Amino acid sequence: MERLTPQEENVMLHVWQLNECAIKDVVDRMEEPKQPYTTVASIFKNLEKKGYLIKRRFGNVKVFKPLITEAAYKRHFLSGVVESYFDNSYKELVSFFAKEQKITTEELSEIIHLIEKSQK
Repeated sequence: MERLTPQEENVMLHVWQLNECAIKDVVDRMEEPKQPYTTVASIFKNLEKKGYLIKRRFGNVKVFKPLITEAAYKRHFLSGVVESYFDNSYKELVSFFAKEQKITTEELSEIIHLIEKSQK
């Protein structure tokens, strides 16, 4: 799976939310300042080449659908970050955020609860 640029990730976040869309649908959802339609169309073309999107035609309209789920993308690249920066340890990842005060005690408790729940 090829890494996405920040612009491509931004477009894919919209596509994942919409599930099936035209380029105009994504342009309309973008925050100001919006990128030009032609720029977004180029990003869609790149995403299609990278295997993230599939295109179908309905008359004159091209409709795109994701080939890779958001969860699969997150899983793939998060595991790469954990492997590269945290010695392949999710414990080290969580410890890092705790030390940096980026995660609260309540959030850690929720994580523990989720882990316990998934192990049942």
